[in-house]
Amino acid sequence: MSDAESAGSNDVESEDDTDDALVEVVRAVGHEHVTAEHASTVELTTDDWLTPAGDCIVGVEADRAPRDFSAAFREACRDADATIRATFAVGEPGDEAVDLAAPAHVDAIVGRGDPDLTLLDDRSMVGRTSGYTDDERTIFVDGDGAAADLDRDLVDALAAGAPVALRLAVEPAE
Repeated sequence: MSDAESAGSNDVESEDDTDDALVEVVRAVGHEHVTAEHASTVELTTDDWLTPAGDCIVGVEADRAPRDFSAAFREACRDADATIRATFAVGEPGDEAVDLAAPAHVDAIVGRGDPDLTLLDDRSMVGRTSGYTDDERTIFVDGDGAAADLDRDLVDALAAGAPVALRLAVEPAE
């Protein structure tokens, strides 16, 4: 199959899902202290700084936080049987933004929703491999990966300051 034929299946975001109530896209940038070494969480923050201790944080200066997500999206995330796919699309260092149709690097973590997710934090969002829900930052639980599991070329680009777009998509249970 040619690249053109396979491109549709790898698209991070289609033209028509920007209005989808069950999709949220958060834009941020990498930082020199991104190491993505945390084995159980992955995080984006609206803060414009990052210390070396923040080994789960893969993006800073996020343009949105869970509190900004639509009510329909937050409600869909509260279904324990819902699947939540977090796709990390990363551009090249120096790029203004990520081309979502053709990111330089892409990786995904799949988790699930939970009735206890509030998604009301105004500063950061955290995906977890555990079932922990006792804070307003958690965006999914029981993820199949965390920061440490992300593609290392993607992480290197983030450490060099590349832009990132996190696309969160909820698939309700059948």
